[in-house]
Amino acid sequence: MSPPRQRLTSIDATRGLIMVVMALDHARDFLGFKAFNATDLAKTTVPFFMTRWVTHFCAPGFMLLAGTAAYLAGKSKPELSRFLLTRGLWLVFAELTVIHFAWTFTFTNPRLMVIWALGWSMVLLAALVWLPSRWVAVLSIATIVLHNAFDGIRAAPLRDAAGVSTGTAGDWVISLLHQGNTPVGYPLIPWVAVMALGYVMGPIFTMEPDRRQRLLVQLGLGALGAFVALRALNVYGDPAPWTTQPSSAFTVLSFLNVTKYPPSLAYLLVTLGPLFLVLAAFERMTLKREGPLVIFGRVPFFYYALHLGLLHLAAVAVGLAQGFEAQQFVGPFWKFPKGFGLSLGWVYVAWAGAVLILFLPSRWFAALKARRKDWWLSYL
Repeated sequence: MSPPRQRLTSIDATRGLIMVVMALDHARDFLGFKAFNATDLAKTTVPFFMTRWVTHFCAPGFMLLAGTAAYLAGKSKPELSRFLLTRGLWLVFAELTVIHFAWTFTFTNPRLMVIWALGWSMVLLAALVWLPSRWVAVLSIATIVLHNAFDGIRAAPLRDAAGVSTGTAGDWVISLLHQGNTPVGYPLIPWVAVMALGYVMGPIFTMEPDRRQRLLVQLGLGALGAFVALRALNVYGDPAPWTTQPSSAFTVLSFLNVTKYPPSLAYLLVTLGPLFLVLAAFERMTLKREGPLVIFGRVPFFYYALHLGLLHLAAVAVGLAQGFEAQQFVGPFWKFPKGFGLSLGWVYVAWAGAVLILFLPSRWFAALKARRKDWWLSYL
């Protein structure tokens, strides 16, 4: 029997908040100075670090809520499995073409990033939905908790300095599944487990609202408590232990400086915990269907592709104003010309402007999806 189809504004608003925060990270990527890595404690500042750190919540939210949305889609298992398979393969294709072009304005040397991982996670979830939910829950939680035990298995570089493939088949397997390695930005483990966890959490969102809210708060506080305890022990859960720094503020930053590539257990605890609390908070609010967060959350792929192209074009415009040539901005953002970039304050201004510009086309596309039931609209 299929679960009833449900569309909760709390989930849409949470996804929309993720989209807005994600745009901040990408505004920093495209338009900010590249003098140092924002999480390099030897060079960063608290504002730079926190600007980057707060955006860590985006990818886990993408994955978890995609799994939850799959459960709430109201499809039979054959229909859901077929949809996840085809949409997942479409997302993989889109990452290698449309999304890669928006990132770089080229079609060469694509990187395997979040949409790629989202797509393959859907393909794997298409198989997992046939298992009993309790098995999927055990597998997903075990993968999230235990995958750091394999951090010692390392692959050699997959490409040399000239971009020529040098990795063996084993190196590719390790990189694609767990380690990550240029060009693999998002290995599948544990991302697929996060999506599967979202799927088995789907029944929570069919509960009576008060019970649902209490459970989400308990899950959020439990995850954050587990993060603090695990990180304090400093022996497992993240390949980069925290260390005492010259100031108390930077010691806190070191404590928070968890590993995203691939996402460690500590990283997932400190990001999914607040996500559950945000879901619970939105559950208590009266959210308007035409509100910006709800609208953004209903057209995530459309917003994602559009915001990348918009921010890349903004980088070209700023570069021309700073005396650079347009062709210097063809390629990945970390290869933009030396000396290019805006201060952090102007990055925030550009981020706000981009979100405002994105609202009208997102509202139009959300209305189109609500008005029409063409099969292809469910893939965008």
